[in-house]
Amino acid sequence: MSKQMAVELENPETLADKNSPGSKNGKMKECVSGEAAELKLSLEMAGQSDPHLTLFSAEEIEFVAEDEMVEIVPNMRMDSLNLICGDYGPFYPQIATEVPLWLAIALKKRGKCAIRPPEWMSVEKLTQTLEAERESQGSFQILPFHYVEISKLLFDHARDDVPDMYLVRSLIEDIRDVRFHKVETSLESIDTRTSAVKIKDLSAMEVNIVRPFVGRALQAIYKHGNPELVPDQERMTNVQSQGHDHGQRRPLRRR
Repeated sequence: MSKQMAVELENPETLADKNSPGSKNGKMKECVSGEAAELKLSLEMAGQSDPHLTLFSAEEIEFVAEDEMVEIVPNMRMDSLNLICGDYGPFYPQIATEVPLWLAIALKKRGKCAIRPPEWMSVEKLTQTLEAERESQGSFQILPFHYVEISKLLFDHARDDVPDMYLVRSLIEDIRDVRFHKVETSLESIDTRTSAVKIKDLSAMEVNIVRPFVGRALQAIYKHGNPELVPDQERMTNVQSQGHDHGQRRPLRRR
């Protein structure tokens, strides 16, 4: 279930002159620091999505994550389910089988099965991942693309099937915090010479939070670093006033 994720964001003004005058540096830094504060706030939310800061809500990402496959152990006999997304089953008591997470949760709510947590959710695996995340400051460990959403759904609907549930939850939160700190550190290198940002092995939630921030940050940098890209408000006002001087508008006739 592990996936690699590369985030590459191109700025629309990449071809513009990137040498900003010294007088603009203060405004640029102030703008970037404001964007960084906004990112820090969104990262602290960790799992919650503000519609003004992210592209998708937490519920939307969770909905997509429900298509991930998990293993269940049925306690009943049932024929195969022929669904649009695929065929699952047949189901026999105490014989493990794989189904989408949404189907596993539906059967679990009806007391028809137990859900086996993924191998990466064991205390041993999570402890190793946490140690590796702390040691490798320049890279991210490969985790399932929806590891946050999968763990949350299992904690909400199948906590009795997760051994050492509270310890597992604590380890996942620690891993998430370490990864967010590394994301912040990676984004500190953004400056006027940056035209793209590439970060590998991020999860869906991390991508959802970081991608819109980076796009706005790059746009703000180029806006304050290149005066020719900023519209001249005085000139725009003069053009509008000239448009009004061509003559009085005739009143429209009523039909």
